[in-house]
Order: sequence, then structure tokens, then C-alpha cells
Amino acid sequence: MAAPQSYFDESHQLVRDSVRRFVEREILPHIDDWEEAEEFPRELYLKAGAAGILGIGYPEQYGGSHEGDVFAKVAANEELMRSGSGGLVAGLGSLDIGLPPIVKWATPAVRERVVPHVLAGEKIMALAVTEPSGGSDVANLKTRAIRDGDHYRISGSKTFITSGVRADYYTVAVRTGGDGFGGVSLLLVEKGTPGFSVGRKLKKMGWWASDTAELFFDDCRVPVENLIGVENAGFACIMANFQSERLSLAIMANMTAQLALEESMKWARERQAFGKPIGKFQVLKHRLAEMATQLEVSREFTYRQAAQMAAGRSVIKEISMAKNFATDIADRLTYDAVQIMGGMGYMRESLVERLYRDNRILSIGGGTREIMNEIISKQMGL
Repeated sequence: MAAPQSYFDESHQLVRDSVRRFVEREILPHIDDWEEAEEFPRELYLKAGAAGILGIGYPEQYGGSHEGDVFAKVAANEELMRSGSGGLVAGLGSLDIGLPPIVKWATPAVRERVVPHVLAGEKIMALAVTEPSGGSDVANLKTRAIRDGDHYRISGSKTFITSGVRADYYTVAVRTGGDGFGGVSLLLVEKGTPGFSVGRKLKKMGWWASDTAELFFDDCRVPVENLIGVENAGFACIMANFQSERLSLAIMANMTAQLALEESMKWARERQAFGKPIGKFQVLKHRLAEMATQLEVSREFTYRQAAQMAAGRSVIKEISMAKNFATDIADRLTYDAVQIMGGMGYMRESLVERLYRDNRILSIGGGTREIMNEIISKQMGL
């Protein structure tokens, strides 16, 4: 895959090369075992922190680099996806959905206490928004936080929380006010806080290498200084955070499709049928050509929205389109890759079998396909 020069400069190529070497050295030799074990070693966070990977896109004062550089982050995420494990990338990268609200809106004391340790890989960060009663309807979340002197008392539960089992810090969406989006706030909750407990590790169709958990808050007391941003203004923070998350999911989808295409091409060259490689048959050549075309269009559109975000422009509608389009393309290409490889594509030893399973969550996480269409239609004035 050639990186277009209009989007990536020399510094981005250095990031790409560095992360690629890290993946080749620290992840690829072990990823099959980690997938079967349904977890990867916590030590990998420390290694990724020491390599500077976790800090990409964050302020230097906290141990980060390339602050605000969207394409440095894109390059790093693309190379991490070459591990072939969406679960590992989601788990290792859970800081990217949990930490930005801390960096942007938490008090200086909280930022100093939390951010450097997360970027160093010493602590793990998670975002806790989704609840058993509903995921996409963020404005009507139920978890309640009541102000009690210099503390908030939290009661409620969360589910489907990536890195929920192992996280040390949780950015938690709670209701501090009345009904609707105007009553939502964000609070930092630390593991070990009385009244806070982590439920069972959830078993999933895909993303096996990531841990996903239920969280429970039973009159959990959190200091007022752990409020992230302004009370009852958390919904806007969550929505702003979603834009970057949706870009990341579109990148994951495009890279899932890229790996599926590469595996299909390799199989088409090597697999023999009726005395010649199956890639010589017109029906398969044309299918591969269509797969490559669809992926190229999706990737270019996603990069375009990343460029708009880097320029500080609002792309609420367009990034929702990019996420839907990229996940649709990944659906098609992973399906086609399994079909092209036949029985081998159905085997656990095949990368495309994992890609097929891992891909399915991408049109659900970060806002479902249906919610994206709601956003798009509203932005169109409908």
C-alpha cells in the first residue's frame, strides 16, 4: 500500500517505519497465541509506551509527541493493524478514546496525575459510556452521579467496555442533571475506588485479544475534582470525542479490507486449479480488481476527512459517511476473501477467518451504522 504524498510527509513515514518494526518485533511472533489466550501481556503497554507509540498525538509535556498531528496517528494505527488483530489494536489503543477528554477538559492536577502514566504504558485507560439499557442513545444514559459535598456518589452500570477488566482509570459518562443531553457529565473513576467493581470478562465473536467488561457502581464516591469539564456539559465532550473515534474505526476498517485483499491476492497467485493459478481465471481477476477499487475509494475518502479534521474543519456528516462506507467495504472484502480462499478461509489458522470475525464490530462500535445515518440525515437538514 503506497501512502499518498499529499497526506503523509517524511515525519509520518518515520512514524510508520518505527511502528512497523515494533509490530514485527513485539507482536507478530506472538499474536496467534495471544488470540487463543484471549489476552495479550500487560507488559506490551510498557513496551509501546517506551517506543513512543502510545504518546503519538499527545502533548510533549506529558510524554507525548506529534501533538495534534492527525496523520501521524493514522500512520501509527495503520501499522498496528498489520498485527492482524483488531482486538489487540483496540485494547492497546483504548487510551485514545478514554484519555482525550482528560487532556482537553480535566483540571491541571488530574492531567498531571493521570496522563504521563498512561502514555508511558504504566497505567491503562478506558472509556465507559455504553450501558445495559442502551448504547447509541447516549443522551438518555441512566448511571446517576449525585453531588454530596466534595464528592459525587455514582450508582449504575456500564457494559461492553474495552480494556474494562485491566484498566486503572475510567472516563465515565454519568447523569448529574435532568433528562436528556443537558444532564450528562464525565467523571474520572479510578480502579479500587470503594463502591466500584469490575464484572466478568465478556466472551465475544471477535476482538478476542481485547478484554471487554461490565462495570458496576454502587454508591461509588468520587472526588469533585475528578469532574472532567463542566458539570452537565459532558454530552458535547462525548460527541467531540466520537469524531476521532470514528476516524480510527474507518482506518481500522480500511486496513482490515487491505489485509483481506492482500491475503486474497497471495492465495490467487499460489493456489492451483485446473493446471494454473486461480488468479488467472477471469472471474477471480475481476473480483480482485473490484475489491481493490472499492478499497482505494474508501481509503481516499477517509484520508480526505482526516485532512479536513487536521485543518480544524467540522466533518460531522462526512466522518459518519466515511465510517459507514469503510465498514461496508470491509464487510464485502472480508466476505470475498473467505469465499476466494474456500475451506482454508474458514480455518482458524487463516488470517482472513480472524479478519472476518473482527470486522463485524466496526459498524457497531463508536456509533452504529444506523446512528451514523441519523447523523448524516440531520446534517442534510432532514
